Amino acid sequence: MVGSESPVPADAPWFSHYPSNVPHRIDVPNVRLPDLIEPNAERWADRAALVYYGSRWSYRKFWELTGKVASQLAADGFGPGDRLALYLPNTPAHPIAFFGALRLGVTIVHVSPLYIGQDLTKVLTDSRPKGIVTLEILYPNLAKVASEVSVPLAYVAQTREFYPWPKRAFVNLVLRRQGRTTTVPVGSNIRPWSHLVGGSGSFVRPKTDPATEVAVYQYTGGTTGRPKAAMLSHRNLVANALQCQAWFSAQPPGTSVVLASIPFFHVYGMTVALNYPLSHGATIVLQNRPDPDEILKLIGKYHPSELPGVPALYAAISNHPKVGRYDVRSIKVCVSGSAPLPAEVAKRFEALTGGSLIEGYGLTEASPVTHANPIGGERRAGSIGLPLPLTDQRVFDLVDRAMPMAADEVGELAVRGPQVMLGYANAPEETKEVMLGDWLLTGDIARIDADGYAFIVDRKKDLVDVGGFKVYPREVEEVLYQHPAVAEAAVIGVPDARLGEVVKAFVVLRAGQRATEPELIEFVRARIAHYKAPRAIEFRTELPKSGIQKVLRRMLRDEALAATAPVREGPAR
Repeated sequence: MVGSESPVPADAPWFSHYPSNVPHRIDVPNVRLPDLIEPNAERWADRAALVYYGSRWSYRKFWELTGKVASQLAADGFGPGDRLALYLPNTPAHPIAFFGALRLGVTIVHVSPLYIGQDLTKVLTDSRPKGIVTLEILYPNLAKVASEVSVPLAYVAQTREFYPWPKRAFVNLVLRRQGRTTTVPVGSNIRPWSHLVGGSGSFVRPKTDPATEVAVYQYTGGTTGRPKAAMLSHRNLVANALQCQAWFSAQPPGTSVVLASIPFFHVYGMTVALNYPLSHGATIVLQNRPDPDEILKLIGKYHPSELPGVPALYAAISNHPKVGRYDVRSIKVCVSGSAPLPAEVAKRFEALTGGSLIEGYGLTEASPVTHANPIGGERRAGSIGLPLPLTDQRVFDLVDRAMPMAADEVGELAVRGPQVMLGYANAPEETKEVMLGDWLLTGDIARIDADGYAFIVDRKKDLVDVGGFKVYPREVEEVLYQHPAVAEAAVIGVPDARLGEVVKAFVVLRAGQRATEPELIEFVRARIAHYKAPRAIEFRTELPKSGIQKVLRRMLRDEALAATAPVREGPAR
């Protein structure tokens, strides 16, 4: 064991606020990620590892298929250090190909299935994968960029392959009516899924150091702008899976059911909905798109005990007009990540399910989880919680990034621990910008109270400067969420001739509710400083979101800047 070492002082104040069942330190074995999962293929051989719309893969069958993938990749010329891109939504193809490649020592490149054109070209050009695994409905996107980027091998699965027999014909019919089926040419460099899971030979396990072997290229805008690949080692991923296991496990090993609606291609989904559940012997119910109607049906059918997600997901479930028709009381623990969790959203969801909805925090460069609120312990309003075992935290001055701040002083949050990345691929300068020794600078403005609870004030890049006064969008959004008619809210800064910037809000109203712009502006002004209140509110039926359902403030800013009409300025007070 090498994981008992820790950068965290033994007298760290947050340890006194850990739940009694969470150890201050954990052991992280010096193994590769597949080695963490493999014993479960025997321990829970007949338990379902994956469930997908009625189809079931036991732990034994799942691990057998990953071995076939590893042997076929070896036969196709892959070896340790080569890269395999996964261009997939949440289908069984992802975890099977993911662990199959890792067993051989191949590095995974996660590619969002939302990427097309230039986005797709940039990631594939930067990562240079030797092969890619995708679905037939996504293959045309690859074909369109074939002249700009070359991927030697493509393994293409048919969507219907993963459904049980009675549903396959129906799924194929629906796809045909939607015009989403396509004929994929099979050739020397394009091979069907059956080929990839048909391996029958042997493969050699790599003899490498898990602390330095890159398991995943995880693309992120990071804290410095342009997308780049965070190199996450096997040890990074093993550590974070075990940290999550120590903190989040609400049930004994081999008993949990996790509904995976968040995508595996996202770092949050990869760890919290895939690696951690499999390390704990959980059954993972896969959902291929985060549709609220579908989520409720899956909850009603499979009775998940855990539902990791994002604030927008919990808000959508709570506000769903048909939620009363489903029994959602099986849910015991939900970990909300990727975006700030408004207090009102948490309150509504917990009242509905009776479970615990806790806010966690992390970033791609940390595999990603670093903080979470205690389950069954003290949760402080607005806090991302406490550092997970083996994780240290500090706040540094926003100007002098080497100067640590005192308790409750605001600065840039930094973390360190075994889950922190090796660095960015092919980007040494960008790596230097975010690493201060072994500290990872997160790019988030935060404060840490005397007990070790951390509070994210906001992202540095999202700050709004209203005539010299700093406004944090999250603070304004929290107030808007308190209004009974507001389902979703996002706040940005827009240019203003007199003040430089003013606040603008985008609001989605709850079904059947009404509110006016003046009403909401006055609602905010009555609760926080007037300069923080929106000068304009734009009502929308939905907010732009990423594949993980994170509200994209950047898109809202771009749209606002592109608009020709000036923002109406309200009276200054």
